[in-house]
Amino acid sequence: MKSFIYLFGILLISSFTSCSKFLDLEPTDFKTPENYFNTESEMNIALAGVYNKLADERTYRRGLFTYLSISDEYFYRNVSTSSIFVLDFDAAHVDVGRFWEACYQGIDRANLLLENINKPEMDEQKRAAIHGEALFLRGYYYFLLADNFGAVPLKLVSSKNPVEKALPRSPVKDVYDQILKDMTEAYPLVLDIKKDGVSGGLEYTERITKSAVAGILAKVCLTMAGQQLNDNSKYAEALKWSEIVINSGRHALNPDFKQIFINAAKDITDPKECIWEIGFYGNNTGNIMQGGTLGISNGITSTDMTNPGYSTGPINVTARLYNLYNANDVRRDWSIAPFKYTTTDNVTTETYWTSAEIYDRNIGKWRRQYETVAPKTKSFNSVNFPALRYSDVLLMYAEAYNEVYGAPNLQAETYVNMVRRRGYNKPVDQASPTVDIATGLSKIKFLEAIQDERAREFAFEGMRQHDLKRWGIYVSKMASLVTETATAPTKWRYAGSAGKNVTVRNLLLPIPNSEIVLNPNIGVHDQNPGW
Repeated sequence: MKSFIYLFGILLISSFTSCSKFLDLEPTDFKTPENYFNTESEMNIALAGVYNKLADERTYRRGLFTYLSISDEYFYRNVSTSSIFVLDFDAAHVDVGRFWEACYQGIDRANLLLENINKPEMDEQKRAAIHGEALFLRGYYYFLLADNFGAVPLKLVSSKNPVEKALPRSPVKDVYDQILKDMTEAYPLVLDIKKDGVSGGLEYTERITKSAVAGILAKVCLTMAGQQLNDNSKYAEALKWSEIVINSGRHALNPDFKQIFINAAKDITDPKECIWEIGFYGNNTGNIMQGGTLGISNGITSTDMTNPGYSTGPINVTARLYNLYNANDVRRDWSIAPFKYTTTDNVTTETYWTSAEIYDRNIGKWRRQYETVAPKTKSFNSVNFPALRYSDVLLMYAEAYNEVYGAPNLQAETYVNMVRRRGYNKPVDQASPTVDIATGLSKIKFLEAIQDERAREFAFEGMRQHDLKRWGIYVSKMASLVTETATAPTKWRYAGSAGKNVTVRNLLLPIPNSEIVLNPNIGVHDQNPGW
């Protein structure tokens, strides 16, 4: 799928650059809606532009799995005050404003494409797929906004001029209803991911497929059932959508947990496990600026540019997360690096931490030593971000079933156990008495088991804060982190600093000051509580 991202970058350069002479009166390469959207190729370029804002610095290039998703998993080294890294910020913070802008830019691009979807003559199945992907992406950008800001302006037409009337915030339920509408309409339009032994279907994971739509719909429904809306009816819908993915027969757990992330570093597609990925390309050394930062902005500290590759390693892990794993759970020492890199005389070796050095450890999930794009650069790589994995779908099914029926069934228990078995390097389809959860757990105990399993499975994948908020335990978990870290080694006692700043206001981000200043329909009185 890297070719789709590459095509977008190349065509942006060739089709959307300014004219060769700045004072040309009639630049022939300037594109407007009136003289664009005429061919299948132009529609694909426009669609790539909609996807592109998911790779923004404030979305999945960095923000949504680091400084915009602060939780009890990790902390920024040497930061204890006056930083978004410890949740000490306000509505004027640039990263909050630009996250808001990136989402609305994606929405505006989707709106423009949707308004022109019937313009070119082209294959109708391909048109339908583009239509469905644009609908889904518009819904997904609104999901990011609603999940993080609550009620937001609901804009369903493209911007025609810079002085058009600004919109007020729509009730959060209305925003979620539109998300469901867009994604549900997208489902029959988009293509399926390729199934073993069956011709047809997409072979890559950077474009939206039916499995991606259904899996994200399950996530949206679980969110709606959670603290923000408390709509319990959505558990049944989450169960339905997750079951659709499972019953498709197109997905399976990669039997080796660490291989998921090694494959990502090597640009190897893994559509059975990784249902949807945010695509990145190259290393930002040429004209194509589509690089990502997984393993760099959240990697193992290294000054060696080539072996394993550079990372400031600014993020350390908490003992809370480390201690959540059993010593035999291979996910622990893969997700949390058990060593540091030491470079002496241009030779880099691995030096293992002692059992007392838990807070010293970096995130190890994405390791630059496996990257194949050369040369390795200091700040960018081509590693895709896993927006939806099959293990997520299995655990969402289990959680939804437990909520709908008041207790787990054998299938729900099995799906949790499959994820656990893989974590212990056991065959996922064989019972393992030493690994499997107890049978017959109560609703509350089964939910607690799922909560812990999600923390172990998706560490550092930008899910923990979202999960804690929808379960209604974010504030209490962050507050208790302060107490836990008070007994950490002296030099790491600031590891719980973010917890000191958390109140109920942190359940949502503030509406950016830039929006309040520019939008007369959103005043200071419309700001989220506490900001």
